[in-house]
Amino acid sequence: MKTGFIGLGAMGLSMARNLHRAGHLVGVWNRNAEKTHALVAEIGCTAASTPAALARVVEVLVLCVSADADVLALIDALLPGAHPNLTVIDCSTVSATTAREAASRLSAHGAGFLDCPVSGGVEGARDATLAIMCGGDARAFERAQPVLTAMGKTITHMGPSGFGQSTKATNQILCAGVIQAVSEAMAFAQAEGLPLDKVIDTLGKGAGSSWYFVNRAPFMARAHFPAGFKVRLHEKDLGICHDMALKHGVQLPLVETTRAQYQGLMQAGYGDEDISTLFRLKAELFAAGGKKPTAEG
Repeated sequence: MKTGFIGLGAMGLSMARNLHRAGHLVGVWNRNAEKTHALVAEIGCTAASTPAALARVVEVLVLCVSADADVLALIDALLPGAHPNLTVIDCSTVSATTAREAASRLSAHGAGFLDCPVSGGVEGARDATLAIMCGGDARAFERAQPVLTAMGKTITHMGPSGFGQSTKATNQILCAGVIQAVSEAMAFAQAEGLPLDKVIDTLGKGAGSSWYFVNRAPFMARAHFPAGFKVRLHEKDLGICHDMALKHGVQLPLVETTRAQYQGLMQAGYGDEDISTLFRLKAELFAAGGKKPTAEG
C-alpha cells in the first residue's frame, strides 16, 4: 500500500524503515527536516514538503509523535490533502478523547482514522514485533493490515475510535507497576551484595520475570540508562491515565506515586533517560537507611 510516515523519533524511525522493507513506504515528513533528509538519503523515499502534500499521494499515512496537541496539529495540517481513499493510522500515545476528535475531523473530509498505539519499546520497533492495539472502523482496520503487519507482530482490533488509546493507557499502568517492582528488587539485590548479573540471569527465568526485568535490569546493574522509554514520556502517558481515571471519579495510587517520582527525576535532569532510572530512587532508599552492600549480605 502506498504509505507515508510522519514522526521519525526513536520509535518512528525504525517503524518507517520496516515499512520501506515491506515495500509500502513512498514518502516521509518530519518536523525536524534533518531527520527527514537523513532517512531519504538512506532508503531513497520522497521527502514531502508538507503533511498535506504527503497525504494527497498515499493511501495510508502513519503518525508517530509525542503529544495530544501534536496529533491534532498534524491532523489539521494534513486535512487539505485528505481524500476518501486515505486512512490515517496514529501510533502516538494520546488520550482516547484526542483519538475520537482526530477521527471526527478526518471523517468530515471523507478520510478514515485508526488509533493504533504501540508497545514493545525501541527493540520492538526495530524488529517489527510491536504489539499494536487498534481503535476505529473494522473495515478500515482490515484494509490497513498490510501496513500494520509490517510494523508489529500482535495486532488487535479493540473496538471503536478511542479504544486503542484506552488499551494503551491500561498498558502504561502495567509498565509503571512492573518498573517499580523491578527497580525496587534490583536495589534490594544490590544492597544485599548479590552478583547482579547472576540475579538477572537466574530470576529472568523464574516466576517473577518480565520483559522489563530481562531487558532493563541490566541497565540498573550498570547504572547506565540509555533512552528506551524516556521518563518524561511515561510521565506524560501517566498524566493521560490520571485524567481518564478522574472521569470515573477515582485516583490510582500506583499512577500518582510513579508520576511524582518521575517528576522528581525530571527536575534532577533525568527526564530523557530510560524509565529504569527509577532505580536511582530505590538505591537511595538503602543509602539513606545506612545499608552497605557486603559479600555476606
